[in-house]
Amino acid sequence: MSASDWSSKDFYAVLGVSKDATADEIKKAYRKLARDNHPDSNPNNKAAEERFKAVSEAYAVLSNAAKRKEYDEQRSLFGQFRGGFGGGGFGGPGAPGGPGGAQFDFDIGDLLGGVFGRGGRGAGRQRAAASRGDDLESEATIGFAEAVDGVTIGLRLASDEPCVTCHGTGARPGTAPSVCPKCSGSGMQTGAAGGVFAMTEPCTECRGRGMVVEHPCTTCTGSGRSPSSRTLQVRVPAGVKDGQRIRLKGKGTPGAHGGPAGDLLLLVHVEPHSMFGRKGEHLTVTVPVAFDEAALGADISVPTLDGTSVKVRIPAGTPSGRTLRVRGKGGPARSGRRGDLLVTVEVQVPTQLTDEQRAAIEALRAARGDTDPREGLFEAVTS
Repeated sequence: MSASDWSSKDFYAVLGVSKDATADEIKKAYRKLARDNHPDSNPNNKAAEERFKAVSEAYAVLSNAAKRKEYDEQRSLFGQFRGGFGGGGFGGPGAPGGPGGAQFDFDIGDLLGGVFGRGGRGAGRQRAAASRGDDLESEATIGFAEAVDGVTIGLRLASDEPCVTCHGTGARPGTAPSVCPKCSGSGMQTGAAGGVFAMTEPCTECRGRGMVVEHPCTTCTGSGRSPSSRTLQVRVPAGVKDGQRIRLKGKGTPGAHGGPAGDLLLLVHVEPHSMFGRKGEHLTVTVPVAFDEAALGADISVPTLDGTSVKVRIPAGTPSGRTLRVRGKGGPARSGRRGDLLVTVEVQVPTQLTDEQRAAIEALRAARGDTDPREGLFEAVTS
């Protein structure tokens, strides 16, 4: 894409944010628009698919600090030269380009050289070189157990990729693009601006590509790119956390002219579990225990994440809040072994008592005698 093509696109307007928007504001706007216009949510909706592509293109530039800076500079410079020189700016007496002044040949391609990896003079040759594909972003929501043990999920991705018919050349199979006769493959042309200035701008014949296609590909109409939708099987590793971003190398947009593909950045959302929690590779669970079980000790059954149960020994005199450890019943660990199940005891206090239960507890109170569990509590405050 030529410099003028980039400068003609307002990526801020596409995302609906101001030019001074923060990175978080840009990301928030992109996620909402991408979600609203994703092909999975809008089947057979070409307009939504085009909006999704435009939003993805805008975010790919504005989310990258270096690209965003170059994009802002390019739009500022290109807009300035477009509007300033045509009106005879700097054309005063004795000024450069004015009466008696020197004539300047401003090369916009040179000034914008390097923007998005595209130079000015010789740009046509650079475009023919292999280039890395764009990174893509996607989101997925998985269950709690899937996050613990890992899972393979299917993702449907929409992107702008090299045309499968012409392989990105833009030319009909059996033919090839030729060097633009107007700019000799540079992609730029020099013309007079106001009669005294000469400025270089993208070639009007090839639109900055440096190549012309005499027999356009019927699939992509000569652009060399076409929208593509594909389903990708992605392995989410065990132990992934809610909100974690995973980079999948080479799973983004295929590169141009045989260049490497970009990466896929997958944002993972993990649904919470009604019973279990996580602490690293360990699983956590809270189980209710009766007063007599905590006081006298007991063997109780505790559920595990896979639906089975394990026997856990509650030692006599176990207080509420104590955590017991069951080895090997957690999630996969880096060592290859599994983590543990951390069982937290919650002693239950009955809210309603039968006559027999009340009599037993009153007998316990009488047997306790004058023993005060709060003995020394106030002395500790003043000591």
